[in-house]
Amino acid sequence: MAETVPSHPPAPEEGHPHHEEMSFWSKYIFPLDHKMIGMQYLFTGIAMAMVGGFFAYTFRMQLAFPGIEVPGWGLVSPADYNALVTNHGAIMIFWVAMPVLIAAFGNFLIPLMIGCDDMVFPRINRLSYQIFFLSVLVLIASFLVEGGAFGGAWTAYPPLSAKAEYSLTPLGSSLWLLAVALEFVAFLLGGINFITTAMNSRAPGMKMYDIPIVVWMIVLASIMFMLSVGPLVAGAVMLFFDQQLGTGFFDPARGGDPVLWQHLFWFFGHPEVYVVLLPAMGIVAEIITVFARKKLFAYKTVLYTAFGTGILSFTVWAHHQFVAGIDPRMAHIFTITTLLISVPIAEMCFVYIATLYGGSIRLTTPMLWALAFIAEFLIGGVTGIFLGASGADIYFHDSYFVLAHFHYTFFPIAIIGFYAGITYWFPKMFGRMLDDRLGKIHFWGTIIPFNGIFLPLFILGLAGQHRRIYNYEHFPELATPELQALRVLATVSLLVMLGFQLVFLVNFVRSLRRGEKAPQNPWKANTLEWQAPSPPPHGNFATLPTVYRGPYEYSVPGRAEDYWPQNAPE
Repeated sequence: MAETVPSHPPAPEEGHPHHEEMSFWSKYIFPLDHKMIGMQYLFTGIAMAMVGGFFAYTFRMQLAFPGIEVPGWGLVSPADYNALVTNHGAIMIFWVAMPVLIAAFGNFLIPLMIGCDDMVFPRINRLSYQIFFLSVLVLIASFLVEGGAFGGAWTAYPPLSAKAEYSLTPLGSSLWLLAVALEFVAFLLGGINFITTAMNSRAPGMKMYDIPIVVWMIVLASIMFMLSVGPLVAGAVMLFFDQQLGTGFFDPARGGDPVLWQHLFWFFGHPEVYVVLLPAMGIVAEIITVFARKKLFAYKTVLYTAFGTGILSFTVWAHHQFVAGIDPRMAHIFTITTLLISVPIAEMCFVYIATLYGGSIRLTTPMLWALAFIAEFLIGGVTGIFLGASGADIYFHDSYFVLAHFHYTFFPIAIIGFYAGITYWFPKMFGRMLDDRLGKIHFWGTIIPFNGIFLPLFILGLAGQHRRIYNYEHFPELATPELQALRVLATVSLLVMLGFQLVFLVNFVRSLRRGEKAPQNPWKANTLEWQAPSPPPHGNFATLPTVYRGPYEYSVPGRAEDYWPQNAPE
């Protein structure tokens, strides 16, 4: 919580500086304002979430009701099933979680929370979104070309992804790879802005330990992304050459090594989990301090833990390769590092619980999402311990147990974290309040079915169900009525959960136009963004603020009077 005092007392008639009226194109299509660029990322991410959600609906219907025609759609073919699963995973990770949690919230919040008027490089900021949007168009084009969409899993393992004669979708796979590469370029440009702005444009008086946790987390995530993505970009270029030029970097028939791709991919892929986790953890920290009315317990400990998590995240990648033929002695090392990285994440969760302890808790909609994040993410973390042990992973690998674990980590990050952030900052973003009753209906209609989807998948995984089989009717040991009932339960739960997302969309769209007008600080929060009007104008603040205390400290009685004696109450 942070007290701010403008650098001089505002006169009663003082308003925001006059800005020349911008055209529709310069304001909404090609903006330089960090807030509008954040909105572009936000709405693009929401649109892609709809696409990814539809893909999940389609392949889950196939798993629950194989051989039964889906009205209006018919059965999906095995190739289409692979494409749906592949692109659901890729979209939710690269085109939903990253643009929403990092780019949308980072663009909107960082200048406001550190007390400056915009990003350091606004034109680079605009270019980053334009490249990201281009990646969306290329990805959609990959669905429409001859042969269809890429279906080689979001990990794109060779040789299936490397040789045209092995792939049913040679052009689709290359377009998919190009879309991922463009998305990476966009986030490299965005990360430059986030890091530079946070380090160099803080308000007077804001020291390093005064920066709100969510800003720190986005900055650390940007650094981790920059450090991890290089090997994968190089690998993507080599894979593209294998596809289009006939080289053999990853093709064993030409002297290549497909396991090399696994190393390059997972050296990026596992830090990527923490790249999207840390901003979500930061969002939750901001919310629980406000609605528990307490300082964040152990601010510096959380910060050091986040640094430690970032470092350790580069030492665990090969736990995805325990069955890939790596040296068993190396498997022991990666088992140890995998268990070690659970320690700082568990510490963060317990710090958040300690913040809640003894607090004056208000169960607002944002607070419900924040509490659900902690509870659901802990399930994902605990089940990950089993997968981090090389002996257990040999059995669990590529089973639905892995899939359930992954969703208990990634759904809280990408979906629950997003809903926590958007319900909390919606008044600041749009100047309107969301309907709280609809917000709570949407919350329960999402959390309960979510557990109905993925808890059964743990049981299916323990029973030996493989994650990439189109129809289990041909596997008698997996086609029992009991196991099929669990698949039906998971699919019905998904349908219920997707239905309740319409409640959010109705609430979101209706509140944009007819929601109750938001006061400047509806949650009584103390971070800097709540000192700006709702929504903030171009330039954010009438007078750039001066910071006199940390983001999670309570107000000092009389502080304003010390600086502005004329403002003291009579």
